Amino acid sequence: MRQGWKALTLCVALALGAVLLAPVARAASKTPSAERSGSTGSKRVALHQFTGVVTALDKTSITVEKSGKKAKTMVFVKHAEMSATGEVEKNARVTVWYRDEAGQPTAHKVVVKEPGGGGR
Repeated sequence: MRQGWKALTLCVALALGAVLLAPVARAASKTPSAERSGSTGSKRVALHQFTGVVTALDKTSITVEKSGKKAKTMVFVKHAEMSATGEVEKNARVTVWYRDEAGQPTAHKVVVKEPGGGGR
């Protein structure tokens, strides 16, 4: 008889827990993943970085080439509010902070590396 009461108590506790937690679970499933991860309201994509040498530059874009075993060239669209530290010019070593916006890597910040710095 005692086992019957234990089983009944356990079932009631589980049912009560399910009833109380159902609204919380429903709200969490409707929340976008960016909001669940702690961002506030807007769905923002993290900034990525790419370091290399500027090979081409114009009013709307910047081309940066990375050399080495995994050589790669990327063309970035300049964001309207792009900030730059240092003189961005051809052959300058830079780190570009960018987001993928509408399938285009869009530069938000460019940091020019000082020549001879870093010991590499």
